[in-house]
Amino acid sequence: MEDCYKILGVPANASMAEIKRAYRKKAKELHPDTSGEDGTFATGSGKENLEAFHRLVQAYEILSDFQRRAMFDMSRIMGQRYTTSSKSKNSFDYRQWLISRSDPESRAKLIFFDLLHKREDDAVEEFIRMSSSSVNFSLSDWFTREDFMDIGFILCEELVLRSKYYDAALLLIQIIAMEQRFSYFRHFFPEVLLLARNVLFFRLEGFVSDELALDAWEQALDLALSNKDDAALLVRMTGAYVRMHDYATAKICLEEALKLDSKVKIKNQLRKQVLEAV
Repeated sequence: MEDCYKILGVPANASMAEIKRAYRKKAKELHPDTSGEDGTFATGSGKENLEAFHRLVQAYEILSDFQRRAMFDMSRIMGQRYTTSSKSKNSFDYRQWLISRSDPESRAKLIFFDLLHKREDDAVEEFIRMSSSSVNFSLSDWFTREDFMDIGFILCEELVLRSKYYDAALLLIQIIAMEQRFSYFRHFFPEVLLLARNVLFFRLEGFVSDELALDAWEQALDLALSNKDDAALLVRMTGAYVRMHDYATAKICLEEALKLDSKVKIKNQLRKQVLEAV
């Protein structure tokens, strides 16, 4: 079996974030829709690219599955003597240097460093701390657009895993807005939208305060994803305003939702509450 780590170009102790990032980067280089003119790759370098793409997908499937990766690691270690040199006691500790600094750039780089070195909990904790303590804090200020899009999305996944839905929603909205201005994810954008829809439609209402949920939904409306999506967001906003006893605004949201999608799902109880209160 080929070395999955070499195919992806990551070390054997790579974190899941590093593996995902490497896969996305290489897949964009090898994917038929981007590396070939007609997408067929019948001969020459095109065919080689297609074969390399298939090997890449297979390697990613193995390393992204915990059990399959463990089995691969075991066979790899048994097949060769694998040693790792320990760091010199006098070597520079980059992470400790970042921790000792309080400027936004260093804190942003600490978040990304931890995310890529199997310290996901620390990365999420620091991101939440910086986001709540500084209104103007933004990861995108300190990285290239490509780095921010890749690692930012991985951070979103980690935020969702830890039920930090509001923070995940805002970060996803920022990433989608960037993608709309200039395509970067391309073949992976459906994956971004899927996570965003899951958070916006199913992980805000009942999980965060109505005020925070409304803030995220209003920002999501600026993305203008589709009439169906916007109508669904407006229905959720209707419910939030009803719970806040702002029936006039709830009625406006409900009317706008129906204009965008006359078949949008609205619970009878919610419709009744709005109509009877106004």
